[in-house]
This record gives sequence, structure tokens and C-alpha cells, in this order.
Amino acid sequence: MTDYRDEAPQILCDFLSYHETIKAHSQKTVDEYFLDLRNFFRYIKRSRDRSLQNLELDKISIMDVSITLIRTITLTDVYGYLTYLSRDRAQQPNSDKTEYGLSAATRSRKIATLRSFFNYLTQKAHLLEDNPVKELDSPKLKKTLPKYLTLNESLELLENVDGANRERDYCILTLFLNCGLRISELIGLNLSDIQGDALRVLGKGNKVRIVYLNDACKAALEGYIAVRRPISGRDRDALFLSSRDQRISRSNVHALVKKHLAQAGLDSSQYSSHKLRHTAATLMLQNGVDVKAVQEVLGHEHLNTTEIYTHIDNEALRVAARANPLGKVKPQKK
Repeated sequence: MTDYRDEAPQILCDFLSYHETIKAHSQKTVDEYFLDLRNFFRYIKRSRDRSLQNLELDKISIMDVSITLIRTITLTDVYGYLTYLSRDRAQQPNSDKTEYGLSAATRSRKIATLRSFFNYLTQKAHLLEDNPVKELDSPKLKKTLPKYLTLNESLELLENVDGANRERDYCILTLFLNCGLRISELIGLNLSDIQGDALRVLGKGNKVRIVYLNDACKAALEGYIAVRRPISGRDRDALFLSSRDQRISRSNVHALVKKHLAQAGLDSSQYSSHKLRHTAATLMLQNGVDVKAVQEVLGHEHLNTTEIYTHIDNEALRVAARANPLGKVKPQKK
């Protein structure tokens, strides 16, 4: 995307630089912050200036936004913006067939951006005395359980890997299913990250963690490295290579996961590389691994992120249901 420094006022550039350098957030996260705040300030400008009322929101420049304008923003303004998001914001701005009104999850993410921005202005930059979003609630989100493959489906997936890149693809699927890697972590792996029976993984926020390899992962890595082509250039240390001898891309990985799911007779529209991460977490918990250990393996910052997997298939709840003395009572035949 266009460098935000070309489209953002200084106060916003400072905030984004803070997240990029001090907080070590990824470029993708910083870009999302920029897009969220650009949209918010466009809405604020249009709501304050009658001459902009008939102008499309995406045509409004925010280069003149300053702390003077920001100090006038109230919680009422923010509620107005959220109403706009839930009713009038296009879900796909560049499509003629778009629907309007963003989901609660999307609005919740945008609220998180506003909270982060105003917290920065009050607690870090000390440019605001009062935080207008301090009392702002997030939309109530529907709790959904993550989709995952069963053990048999996982075995079916691995058993049906075939094709020109069989060793590479098998290794990728094995690491997803055993180590629960994020796709960004997998494509970022280097040969030098393999350290004996462990893998050095660069996770979210540039946090490094060590993931230990079981026999299946070690065998899959050995099989792949035996056929991996040595290359030169900037990607020479990349663990997984594309057919063009470059570091494998996110889209390449998505495509190979979908391809092998379909080959295994599984619904490729229902599952993705991230669902394989869910599968790894679920299988570990189902087989007695402590939730804190799973948190470490997955690289979750907060335990409650990991705990969602404990609700998927809890054997203790099955035992409790069977233990009820009324559990064996059957209807009487008349």
C-alpha cells in the first residue's frame, strides 16, 4: 500500500512510528491502524464541515488534522462514528454489489485502534488531558468455536499429499498440525532456525519462541531438506521455497493447503492453514497437554486466547454427563 507518511499528518505519523519501532508491531498491523484512523478522521471532518457533506468519505484528505481538532472530539462523536460503521459503511468499498454495515468483530477492531491512539496521546505523548474513549464499550461479540480437523481427518490429509512438491508440502502440513504455527511464522522460517530437535520461531511482535519437534516433524524436515534445492541470493537461507526458488509466499501456502485438503476429500472451503493451527491446539488439549504448555507452543500472549480450545471437546464434560445416575434411564415401552 502507499506509505502512510505521504497521506498522514505528523501527529498520526508519530503514533504509527511508535507502534512500528517501540511496540515492534508488524507492518500489516501498522497499516491497519493507519486505515482505521484515516477513515475515522475523514468522518470527523465531514461531520464538522458542511462543505464536505456531499463529498464521498474516501475523497477527504486528513493532512490538516492536528491536535487542535483532536481535542474537540467527544465520546458522542465516537458513538456517531460507530453508528455510521454499523449502518452506512460499505463492507467492500470498491464493489458495486457491496452490502452496508460492518460486523461487530470489525467494529470492535476499529474501537481497539481508537483506544490505542487516544491512550498514546494521553499517556505517552501527553498531548491530551482527557481520553474521550476511556468509557467506550466494545460491541458484544458472538462467541464461536474454532473449526478444526479431527485426528482421522488430519491423518487422511497427510496420507494424501502427492505431487511435484510432495516432501515440501508434507513438511509444511506436518508443522502446521504438530506445532500450530501461524502462516506468517511458517513462511518466515530459515534453515538456521532448525536447532537440533527445536525450531526457532519469530512470532507476533517480533517475539521469538522455541518450539520442540516431535519425531514426525523431524522426519518430515529431514525428508524435505534432502530434496531442497540450494539457491543463492537473498532467500538462500529460507526454509521453504517456491517453484521460482524464492521464499514461499502466503498465497502459495494457502493454495497448497486448499489443494491437499481437496485431494484428501475434505471440504477445502471450510478449512485453511489457520484451521490447521486450531487443529494442533485441539489435538494437544484432547490428549492431556496442559493449557499453559499449549499457550507457550502457540505463542499466545494471553491464556484466555488458548482457553477457547478447551471448550471444543472436553472429555471431562463427557465423563460428567455419563456419571449422572439418570444417564442410563430409557423411555418405558407401552
